[in-house]
Amino acid sequence: MQFPAFFDQVPTITLRDPLAELLGSVQGGVMTYGYADAVRLAGHSCPTVASAYWLGVRAIRALYGDQMPQRGSISVDLRDPYEAGTTGVVASVLGLLTGAAGEGGFAGLGGQFVRRGLMRFGVDIPTELRFTRTDTGQAVLAQAHAHSVPGDPQTMRLMQMCLTGTASDAERTELGRLWQARVQRILLEHANDDAVFSLQAR
Repeated sequence: MQFPAFFDQVPTITLRDPLAELLGSVQGGVMTYGYADAVRLAGHSCPTVASAYWLGVRAIRALYGDQMPQRGSISVDLRDPYEAGTTGVVASVLGLLTGAAGEGGFAGLGGQFVRRGLMRFGVDIPTELRFTRTDTGQAVLAQAHAHSVPGDPQTMRLMQMCLTGTASDAERTELGRLWQARVQRILLEHANDDAVFSLQAR
């Protein structure tokens, strides 16, 4: 499996999942997630997947500071309904990182480790997302502005050619290169740019 080299430069996040520890899934319940995991889940790398991953990482870090984040103890509210645009893609990536799930999620064991209902859609919030620690109630409002990192002007022309079947192999390769170059800029050059990734404690 050959991912673009920059995937390895994107910071990872390490969390402890008490359910994974209880069931012996991994020693100490400690797991590390990277951007490649989000890409494997979504099946592709794009500005939406990249923004969801990095916004999730930054929000979790903001909630826990120097503490080890607890997977399964973070609720995620999304302003848009599930079926709107790319909301489902964003939700999948954030569910990977936080453990939060909608109505089809894990119901728990003996009233513990419940993941079902930790992710809600169509919530009246001022930003795209809200992350909340279920143990303290501390929350972070979060919004991605990937549109502020434009792609190469040739991207849309090449995309149209690929979709209509008129692109050559070289043009298809160039589309992929330009597409991932934008993702790379979002995740590396603008990782700490508040104009692209805005977070506000609540």
